[in-house]
Amino acid sequence: MDRIIGIGEYVTTNAPQDVIKTYALASCVAVTIYNPVIHLAGMIHIALPNPSDLQETLRRPGYYATTGIPILVDQLCRKYGSQRKDLQVKIFGGAVSIRTDDYFNIGPKNIKAVREILLGMDLKILDAYIGGEISRSITMSVRTGNIEVITLPFNF
Repeated sequence: MDRIIGIGEYVTTNAPQDVIKTYALASCVAVTIYNPVIHLAGMIHIALPNPSDLQETLRRPGYYATTGIPILVDQLCRKYGSQRKDLQVKIFGGAVSIRTDDYFNIGPKNIKAVREILLGMDLKILDAYIGGEISRSITMSVRTGNIEVITLPFNF
């Protein structure tokens, strides 16, 4: 079954027939986590590094790197019994805007936040497809952990 996640959403599953997908990662960052021992997968589509206030954190925890990644890892470990040492982490997205007046620079800030959070959780990034001036859509197989990346140029 296709499990589509949008901005600020995340999913965990151990159903071998599931395929997790997210589309049009530009400045957003997707974090995929796979456990090959028990064929367990999770993905989150992060929009911003951190929330501006507590209400926002409670309303949309998956929207932010600082709140979403710990929730995703916690679900994989507590709900499914995964060992942290078995988790394979990959990150995608974090593109740079081609606009010269992009003062927010969200893509690089998202990448920095994701890396810091994963490092703080003692999780190593196995692979990273980040930066550049492209949009990425990714598809992850729960059965194999394989990830397909489709890229397109953009002009934002």
